[in-house]
Amino acid sequence: MSAAPTVDLIVLAGGRGSRLGGAVKPAVEVAGRTLLSRVLDARDLVRRVVIVGPEEARPAAGAADTLWALEDPPFGGPVAGIAAGLTALENDRPDWLLVLACDLPWAADAARSLLATLADLPHAVQGIYLEDANGQAQWLAGAYRTEALIEAMNSLESRVQGASMRQLLGGLTLRGIRDEAGAARDVDTWQDVLDSTARLTGAPESPRSPE
Repeated sequence: MSAAPTVDLIVLAGGRGSRLGGAVKPAVEVAGRTLLSRVLDARDLVRRVVIVGPEEARPAAGAADTLWALEDPPFGGPVAGIAAGLTALENDRPDWLLVLACDLPWAADAARSLLATLADLPHAVQGIYLEDANGQAQWLAGAYRTEALIEAMNSLESRVQGASMRQLLGGLTLRGIRDEAGAARDVDTWQDVLDSTARLTGAPESPRSPE
């Protein structure tokens, strides 16, 4: 029997939180816990964790034994964040990289769904990600073969800063996994905070204001 693949986790925690009024998103609390602490519930599923985020995000991580990195310059986007995470792991890179945004209250459930499929994937598949009922991809709830991700990153050359996940992953062979439980539901606004808190506590969700 072949050995189980090694998996490390990159948590992207360096966004501006502009739709939250500039709040430090990793430190935003949902149902009494920070978003970052909820994402770190996935730490027991992987070998190592690297959080890509600013100094002010560190208290939100609690006492987690993690590596820290920051894209240079900061706020370079998710692809730059992944590049910083890869650099932090370069001395002992895993077979797979689990990539999770810091704004996923159900990140551990997302991680379990992704990792449960790895053993059955054909070698030609270079990455998997969750997608909603409409087929909308959540690239930042995904797992990617490390070597394929590095090659894709190198192909961007100087365009890493500000690059989109579609630009990074466009050349890879990927497979979407239907997110039946809504584990990739993210938090971008204060309304999302309220709704996610309600779901986690069993309270009724508050009505949304008209757009």
